[in-house]
Amino acid sequence: MNTRPRSGGPALAEPPLVRIVGLHKRFGALEVLRGVSIAVARGEVVAIVGPSGSGKTTLLRCINFLERPSAGEIWIDGQRIGQAMRRDRLHELSDREMAQERAEIGFVFQRFNLFPHLTAVENVALAPRKVRGLTRDAATELARAMLIKVGLGHKLDDHPERLSGGQQQRVAIARVLAMQPKLILFDEPTSALDIELVGEVLRVMRQLADEGRTMLIVTHEIRFAGDVADRVIFMDQGRIVEEGPPDAILRRPRHERTRSFLQKILTPGEDG
Repeated sequence: MNTRPRSGGPALAEPPLVRIVGLHKRFGALEVLRGVSIAVARGEVVAIVGPSGSGKTTLLRCINFLERPSAGEIWIDGQRIGQAMRRDRLHELSDREMAQERAEIGFVFQRFNLFPHLTAVENVALAPRKVRGLTRDAATELARAMLIKVGLGHKLDDHPERLSGGQQQRVAIARVLAMQPKLILFDEPTSALDIELVGEVLRVMRQLADEGRTMLIVTHEIRFAGDVADRVIFMDQGRIVEEGPPDAILRRPRHERTRSFLQKILTPGEDG
């Protein structure tokens, strides 16, 4: 596992790009995250695996404040996300201020969330114009470059209805790349795709990992996690059960809960 070449790899001597401390999230009486703490180095690819309902998606949504944490701290590049000190007191950011912070955190969803009335290039160019303040021409040129990067240079003027699911997800990835985020979050990016379309999305993600992008990937694609990730985190019931190099977690897990999960989802021979 994880035999791919890397352009750089995690810069271990530097402060982590992402630091999460004691993160909790409650929905009424339901506690979905129970004290999650993670540090992610610059250029590190971390795959998060675990059963449905273990809190994986909620963790990603809290990182970019699509869900406001109930307790805990999230720091991106030395800046506390969602909160700021003012007059010696910690205040929550307004929605407008939060939108500016969120621009540094790319999010690729299970569903593609493209605007149906816009072409591929228009979908990708929209956020750089509205959030980054690029001119229409500059944003369009950037969008073209990002679509070419993900292999869709021939689909620039197509609307989503004329694109396959895999192509739509690649447009969604290009849209994230156009914002030049410090961190990219992937929430089961292939779960809504027919099986024959999964590979084209995973190839783009593998390319991004090889470029040294900092990525947190929630996935059930265990072989892909083993090939691409620098580290695998196994979550269950809102907690991190164990984490470590892919070979250790996916081939030689220490915890019985991890072993049970992997035995249920891996077919014979898929662990290596």
